[in-house]
Amino acid sequence: MRFKGFSRRRFAKIAAWSVFGISARPSTAAANAASGFAKAKFANFPDNFLWGTATSAYQVEGAINEDGRGASIWDRFTHLKGKIIDQSTADIANDHYHRYKGDVQLIKELGARAYRFSIAWPRVFPEGTGTPNPKGLDFYNRLVDELLANGIEPFVTLYHWDLPQALQDRYGGWRSRDTSQAFADYAGYVAERISDRVKSIFTINECARLVQAGFGTAIDAPGLSLPQKEINQVRHHVALGHGLAVQAIRAHARSGTRVGPAENMEICIPAIETPANVRAAEIATREFNAGYLTAILEGKYTDGFLAYAGADAPTFTPEDLKAISSPIDFVGLNVYMPNHYVIAGENGEGFFPLPFAATYPHMDSNWLRIGPEAMYWAPRHVAKLWNVKSIYITENGTSAADRLSGDGKIYDVDRIMYLRNYLTQLQRATSEGIPVEGYFVWSLMDNFEWSDGYEKRFGLYHVDFKTQRRTPKLSASFYQEVVKRNAVA
Repeated sequence: MRFKGFSRRRFAKIAAWSVFGISARPSTAAANAASGFAKAKFANFPDNFLWGTATSAYQVEGAINEDGRGASIWDRFTHLKGKIIDQSTADIANDHYHRYKGDVQLIKELGARAYRFSIAWPRVFPEGTGTPNPKGLDFYNRLVDELLANGIEPFVTLYHWDLPQALQDRYGGWRSRDTSQAFADYAGYVAERISDRVKSIFTINECARLVQAGFGTAIDAPGLSLPQKEINQVRHHVALGHGLAVQAIRAHARSGTRVGPAENMEICIPAIETPANVRAAEIATREFNAGYLTAILEGKYTDGFLAYAGADAPTFTPEDLKAISSPIDFVGLNVYMPNHYVIAGENGEGFFPLPFAATYPHMDSNWLRIGPEAMYWAPRHVAKLWNVKSIYITENGTSAADRLSGDGKIYDVDRIMYLRNYLTQLQRATSEGIPVEGYFVWSLMDNFEWSDGYEKRFGLYHVDFKTQRRTPKLSASFYQEVVKRNAVA
């Protein structure tokens, strides 16, 4: 039985509060304290802080056979039996290729001023090299123009894992330095044609994952399990591709174009914030990222990395390292979880990584361990270790079960919990002067989540993949309020 919207259970609860002299409505003082908690602890984000959202080409575009697009390694991979959990493909995905104008309006509704998206290499060069496909780049020109017309700044990623299948067949993909050079040629071509409107370009997204999952564990395309020496060589070729692409962009883009990587670095956190443990976390960060981010920012592989790799170390030249460390303008960091909690150790390495207990909490995705402090320590380490002056959080977000309620809405309070706590730690970072200039929530809308298919949902907007209807979740309102306040809501 219900009484004017109150269930019997809720009525009893209110009655119980009254017995103890507790009002069902919080006091004005309590409400003010709650609303001002984050502000009391940390200063607001900087006035020019850039709030954005993100997607990637293969995960949302669909239209894999339209307008001259060539096949990618993910097209091949998703059509192999047993590779994707729900046996789905991204042949249609979110149909963003045809619905991009409506999706731009979703970004605008959030109040976000930036959108990070990727360009599909096989749309522009169907064979990876050779004759470009003008219709492929035309789509991205239309998207960029639509964003700018709505006051949204485009941030472009050149490689978000969709390697042209032709390069995989011809060279073995990233197993060959020929692919590194092909990537640079593609990067220079695109930069020359979009840098009149696009001022910020990310080279490669998540080297760490694309190498290990694609060439080590085989859970991502191209689905290989190589010996460790070959994995290290693949990583070197990806790093080289980044460096050569930076050089190509400098040579072909308009003056003032900014460029950098977007990496899911190994995030090392002091288990207890003592000076010794903080230093241990810094040492661990440098070593655990030695194969890519450290090499980019220092121009060398660390002695520890080469000693640990031994005979499995990659083959490289001084010219390679010079290219890899070509000067960059910013570092993008994809921050989801802590990779290691560390303490100071007397083991000769200066740090000791601690094991994760079986009870350590995680989100809907089992791999996504909850550790909001990762959002503070990741940019702090990058700024402190390598004197980086410009950092973007290029991805952060979480999957959630996202069940439709009886009123047709999605009250994803778990996602809000996750975002609120991570953003509080980011607000801590910027209040201390750590140079984070912007944040891109992952993701704008539910999409094809690689080997998870459509089983995991990360979006602020729910997508019905049968009808392509987009519906805002409660987290969209939360993020909208964060953007409006320029502070944690």
